[in-house]
This record gives sequence, C-alpha cells and structure tokens, in this order.
Amino acid sequence: MRHILALDAGTGSGRAVIFNENGKELATATREWTHKEEPGYPNSMTFERDRNWALLLTAIKEVLSKVDNANIKAISTSSMREAIVVYDQQQNELWACANVDARAESQVKQLRAISGNLESKAYKISGQTFALGTAPRLLWLKEHRPQIYEKIAYVAMLSDWVAKRLGAPIALDPSNGGTTGLFNLKTRNWDLELAQELGLKSDYLAAPVYETGTKFGEVSAKAATETGLKAGTAIVMGGGDAQLGSVGVAAVEANDAAVFGGSFWQQEVNIPKPLDDKSERIRMNFHALANMWQAEAIVFFPGIAARWFRDYIAPDIKAKALKMSKDPYELLEDMAMQVPAGSHGIIPIFSDAMDYMHWRHAAPSFLNLSLDPDKSGRGVMFRALQENAAIATLANLKRIADITGNFPEEIIFASGAAKGKLWPQILADVLQIPVKTPIVKEATALGAAIAAGVGVGIYQDMASAAKQLVKWDKVFEPKPNNKDVYQDAFERWQKSYTAQLELADAGITKHLWKAPGE
Repeated sequence: MRHILALDAGTGSGRAVIFNENGKELATATREWTHKEEPGYPNSMTFERDRNWALLLTAIKEVLSKVDNANIKAISTSSMREAIVVYDQQQNELWACANVDARAESQVKQLRAISGNLESKAYKISGQTFALGTAPRLLWLKEHRPQIYEKIAYVAMLSDWVAKRLGAPIALDPSNGGTTGLFNLKTRNWDLELAQELGLKSDYLAAPVYETGTKFGEVSAKAATETGLKAGTAIVMGGGDAQLGSVGVAAVEANDAAVFGGSFWQQEVNIPKPLDDKSERIRMNFHALANMWQAEAIVFFPGIAARWFRDYIAPDIKAKALKMSKDPYELLEDMAMQVPAGSHGIIPIFSDAMDYMHWRHAAPSFLNLSLDPDKSGRGVMFRALQENAAIATLANLKRIADITGNFPEEIIFASGAAKGKLWPQILADVLQIPVKTPIVKEATALGAAIAAGVGVGIYQDMASAAKQLVKWDKVFEPKPNNKDVYQDAFERWQKSYTAQLELADAGITKHLWKAPGE
C-alpha cells in the first residue's frame, strides 16, 4: 500500500498527517504554536521560522513512528494564507510574518494616498485588498528593515516555505500565492504591472507559479536526516488551507459551498469565473482546481476563542477531560447541550461579518449576561460562543449570495469544529439548511494528500479523486423549531455589533482586530 504525507502549517498549529492511497487517515501529529507581537510594532505577528520548523519536525517524526513500514510516495504542503516568507538571491530566508500581521498601517495609508481608487483597482485585478496584502508588508520592510528589504529576491508563502525546507525550490501556486494581492485573477499568475504600480520591484516576483498537484521537487538528503523521510521522495505543489480543504471535502463543482471551522472559519462558495463584487465586501480567490475560483468570507478567531475559553475559563474541565483521555471540547459540548437554543439571550461580540475593504472587529465581549448562574454559567457561555460563530457565518453567506444570486442549498462542514456533536447541529439550525460532515474532518490535510497523489500519478486529477475518496459521516438536518430563535438572535447580534463597533472605532474599547489603515 502506498502512503502520502500531508503537512499543514496552520494559524494555531502545525500538523503532519499520513493517508493511504484510498484516502484513509492512518495517523496524525499536531503541535500547537502561537505568533508573538514584535516589540515596538503593534499588531505584528512574527512567524518564528526555526522554532516552528523544530515543532513541525517533531510532528513528522511522530507521525512516521505511528505507521508501520510507512511507504511515503509523495508529500504536499498547505498553510494559513497571507503568511509570507522572503528570501535573498541565494534563496536564504530573510524574514516571515503570520497571516493577520497588521503592522503595515502607515504603508496602507501611503498606498491609498497615491490614488483614491488604487485599492479598488487592485481589488478588481487580484480579488484582494491591502488588508493582509504583501505590498504594504514589503513597504514596511523598506522603511523599518532596509537591510532586509534590499536583499529581497523572492517572495513565497508559508506552505512553500515548508516545501523549501524539505528540499524543493522556491515556487508558488495560485490558491495561496493569490492572497499576496499580486496575482491576476484572469491569468492565475503574478501581475508585474500591478506590483510596479504599488511601488514594488517586479524582480521580487521571480518565483515560478505551478498549479496545485504539480511535482516540483524532492526531499533533500539534509531534510531526510532531519525528518526520517527518504531522500528523493516527491514534493508536490500544495496550496492554501481553505482551498485544499475544499478539495478534501469534494467541493469541486460550481456552486458547491463549504465552511471550515478552524482557528478562523472560512466560507467558500465555488464559482466558474471571478465575479465583480461592487460592494467590495467579499474576497475573490483561486480554487486549488485550475478551472475554478471561489467567493470567500471569513469569521475571525472562533477556534481561538474556543481555545481561550477551554484554557482560561474552564481549565478544570480541561484537566478532567485529559484525565479521562477525552477531548476537553467534548465535555464542554456536553454542558452546552443542556442549554436551550439562544443561550438565554447572551450576545457574544467577536468577529463581524465580512467587510473586506473596511475590515475590523469590535472588542471581544459577552453582552446581556444574567446574574442567574443557571442562565450565564460556563455551559451557557460556551454554547453562546458556538452560536455566535454560526450567526457570523450566516451573515457572511448572505453577503456572498448577494453577488452569486444564490444562497447555498447545503453546506459541507469540516475541520476541528466539525468534530463535535453540537456545533454542526447549531450551524444547521442557524442556516436552516442541511450540514454534511465528512469522515475525514481534517479536510485540508486530505486535500493536500490528494494533490500529492495527483503529482505522482496515484490519482488522475484532483476533482475525480476527491469524489472517489471523500466519504460522508453525518448529515445534520435543521430543526424548524429553532428557526425563529436564531433569526431573533441574528437580528439582535447585528444591532448590538453596530453599537459595539462604534465604541471600538471611538477608542472607548479596543478592536479585536482591524486591518492596517482602518
């Protein structure tokens, strides 16, 4: 039996997963990590390359130890998008940042000052705004780290960094590279004229672009020694986490829709060509399939908020679960299942609905708490957090429907949040459409494995392989009696969020996150 290794450098963790050629997950190993703010630069998120590579190495070694006679034929990589690594002419690493690094505020303002419509023009070409774009970050380096800036010869993504550390040359794919904001939606490649208009040297965009599923490297002798992999093992182009996740849940046809419930929640709706969103609220991305694009919206930090609740509000429950060899979230969901829909009116304020051109979120808080412990205990608050992620997802899907003309008829739900018994049901009840969960919840890893298999000829193409390999676990049907409850909760959340955002904008409270320049 042939095996495939998928490596994913996510926002909250790095993971290694081994699949067999039939798409069965054989073993996984995960290492949680965090991204520190660089002293003196508010809202920065440094990616600690050596520290995190060491963590990923331990995950690779662990996962290989779990599979007897592992026969790894190919490797592919995925990562959080927007995170970039820059290299010099000799392909040595110079600097890296994580996905929502927002230090380049003044550089965004400088770009906007060039022309009142420059950002809108860039959005029409690339599908991206300046919020998490590469151009402001490079201009930040030019101002604050000129000794690094002058040496830059290549820009690549974090998934490409993993592949490079394994022995591949520097290269990108559209699904991840497109989030630099320097790709052209029509050509699926670098847009050199746009880069120059944004004040960058087109020399930086020298790295070749391959579609996902293309073999482009092999494991080096050095990486083989570090990891336990065999030198010469094929490295196949991977891509962005949500886009490979779409492959991993067989969302490969036009109008297919998926929600990925990880650190961030991404809502992906497949479209056969990029659309013009005149509201500029929704992001346009490249699918990992060469003939497909996606309209995307994002809910910020639901997974991180759940982890915060687990670790700091319910550490005793976490400790109890670990003693029982259970997932702490299982015990938290058991508590939340005793709470009625609507969580006694609690309104969590975390992520706003997607507004890509003016991306910011109010200060995190819980509104309308009761002094009655039965109506505001930890089970109630945790359920409210879960409902809030689903409510923000509904707001985003409505905005996507405004430009596609159709609200999804069903949703595929994957990643960590889909492992629970309650969260998928809440999502179905809030959206009032069926929610399907795949057997393999780590869809990004399976998508990467499919890409790797295509690259070495195990599978013919990604779409057919996905349809063949993805198996379904459950379908959660919406409960009609919860429709009115959640419609009311949705409307109260919208009104409350507007008021809370005004407080943050006025400086009375602090934004959960805001894009540079906002």
